[in-house]
Amino acid sequence: MNIIIGNGISLFAGIFLIMSYYINDAKKAYFYQFLNAFILAISSVFFFSWVGITTMLIAAIRNLMVYYDRLSRNWTIVFLIVTVVLGVYVNTLGFVGLLPVIAVVEITLCNFLLKSIKPIKLSFIINSLIYIIYFFAIYDFTSVAIESFTAMVGVVSLVQLIRGEK
Repeated sequence: MNIIIGNGISLFAGIFLIMSYYINDAKKAYFYQFLNAFILAISSVFFFSWVGITTMLIAAIRNLMVYYDRLSRNWTIVFLIVTVVLGVYVNTLGFVGLLPVIAVVEITLCNFLLKSIKPIKLSFIINSLIYIIYFFAIYDFTSVAIESFTAMVGVVSLVQLIRGEK
């Protein structure tokens, strides 16, 4: 029953992830990424993934800071340290549990370093690939499908963006 509830909540979260891929406004993309991460933290409760809860809440807060243009160098370092320390501490899933830690570190660095939409979209795609493996391992098949779809949408959107600049 928990897996069904978790997958249902993940479906709702996935809507916001898909929206973040379709728009070409970096600020709005981060707001939708915030909503996705926050809702996935809730769904992680039903998958008994403490590392998922922890990393998704950290990601949600970080995405809000990016949205409000408050992610400074110092905050980036704090998020990186908190993600690694808490993520490793609460991980009960072995290597699989390290995947969300790696994904949050990757996207946190990208949040701070990347300012234009093309590299941001690419970072979202890489992040999706990491999460596809993680979600599959915790039986969050809804998120596997949504992450796979959004990664493909992200690739198409990125290609269109690149073609439009020529």
